[in-house]
Amino acid sequence: MDEVKILKQIAEGDRDDKKCVVKLLDHFKHSGPNGQHMCMVFEYLGDNLLTLIQYSDYRGVPLHMVKEICRHILVGLDYLHSELSIIHTDLKPENVLLLSMIDPSRDPTKSGASLILPTGKNKVVSETVVSKEIKSSNGDLTRNQKKKIRKKAKKAAQGCVGKEASEENERDSNINDMEDTNANAKPNENLGEERAHRSLVKDETKSDGINNGNQGKERRRRGSRLTRKKLLAEVDLKCKLVDFGNACWTYKKFTNDIQTRQYRCPEVILGSKYSTSADLWSFACICFELATGDVLFDPHSGENYDRDEVCRNLS
Repeated sequence: MDEVKILKQIAEGDRDDKKCVVKLLDHFKHSGPNGQHMCMVFEYLGDNLLTLIQYSDYRGVPLHMVKEICRHILVGLDYLHSELSIIHTDLKPENVLLLSMIDPSRDPTKSGASLILPTGKNKVVSETVVSKEIKSSNGDLTRNQKKKIRKKAKKAAQGCVGKEASEENERDSNINDMEDTNANAKPNENLGEERAHRSLVKDETKSDGINNGNQGKERRRRGSRLTRKKLLAEVDLKCKLVDFGNACWTYKKFTNDIQTRQYRCPEVILGSKYSTSADLWSFACICFELATGDVLFDPHSGENYDRDEVCRNLS
């Protein structure tokens, strides 16, 4: 409810939608077998900045693009800090979303693909199966027999959707054959593991020495890199700050344990008081990561210490 309160405050102060912060459209409660859930409805946005970094093969986004992205982030932060006294507390590339997809062909709102799984065919298949079964039995069915027919209809409908989905996937794979799977990888929750592979990715993309068995694969990879480079050059850089699940007000804080380790500011590491400057530290780390493709700080645990202790030592 605190998150909803913060999001409503953000939306009410940004009627013209110019503050570069995500808009909450609605919220409602849903009761289910696991209790009551608060559901939030947001505007449809595109890829996050980590995906943008991946499209650059972790070599860094061109500086003129970095400046444009940073300008939008700063507009959002200025609005949160100066006008609303809100601290985001978890600023990182995954929590900044572009307004549109990097690859427009993968945007369901532009490609014409349905955002919801098709249900029309399910219904048609179900009705067909049920009607055939009922006709063959002349309408003399027990309750258990009707249940069996419904189950059979449900399976037939699922089979139809599964076939349709596999055909759709096959079409997508043919269209995007030249695209690298790494470009569309989901953000890894464990940022340390995600960023640990960056040097390996760089080495692979820089390497020119290939054996005969990998020539075809390497050609596809080169083609894929060209595709990503082209998409990167044409991408719309307008973006918005998202994910206010850990946000707070300058005058009302909920915890001292804030920020993802790689973007954690010195005052939080040391357990001191923090304010809006915590977001600016994270912002500076994002700037570096966008420009270079590497995280500025990447703490790793050892035999006698954990990653939080590394953070404290760095400070």
